[in-house]
Amino acid sequence: MRLSVFIKTKRLVPKGFRGITFSPFIFLLPKVYKNEVVRNHERIHVRQQYELLWIGFYAWYLFDYLRNRYKYKMTKRMAYRNIIFEREAYRNQRNQNYLKERSLFGFIPYKLTKNEIKDRRRA
Repeated sequence: MRLSVFIKTKRLVPKGFRGITFSPFIFLLPKVYKNEVVRNHERIHVRQQYELLWIGFYAWYLFDYLRNRYKYKMTKRMAYRNIIFEREAYRNQRNQNYLKERSLFGFIPYKLTKNEIKDRRRA
């Protein structure tokens, strides 16, 4: 079953990013369009978005970013990289079998722990 449509574009990808997903559409910069690691990272986001019925994904994504940024005092980049969905995607983007092995709501184990929050505050 095909869950995603890849689109090569420079216009829709925010500066500093290689791609962005609005399921089922995955917008990628031309320089990474054929990069399987980037494609897999974005496919993981497609699965997350389907599981949370899109709106739940975007609400949680924004909440996680704002909490990381303001409550835990992380830099913009660190707050982004520590969003639960990004943690799962970055950790598994090189495993091309990950989506075959992944359980439902597979992002849950990637929630920040108290020790990780303390470590990231110091960084």
